[in-house]
Amino acid sequence: MPAKSFKITKGTPCFYDTPSEAMGHNKRAFCAKCGSRLFGGITDEGQGITASSLDDPSWFRPQFDIFTSDAQPWDYMDPKPPKFEKYAPSNN
Repeated sequence: MPAKSFKITKGTPCFYDTPSEAMGHNKRAFCAKCGSRLFGGITDEGQGITASSLDDPSWFRPQFDIFTSDAQPWDYMDPKPPKFEKYAPSNN
């Protein structure tokens, strides 16, 4: 999602950095009150949004699943989208 198309409407998130194979680090944002993850993968190009943080996630249709190597056996994944053990191949 382009960073310009995203706006926080209430509160100020807390941030936490973790290592990332793709970017060197992953800056993640959490709700300062409850700790729910809001977004992550912040770069100059945009950021990843956690679908569960959207007011109405019904329009969201995943294009692929990444890091399936870390999936729990009890976690159902829709069989239709392509699956990748780590990152999806780059389109560059």
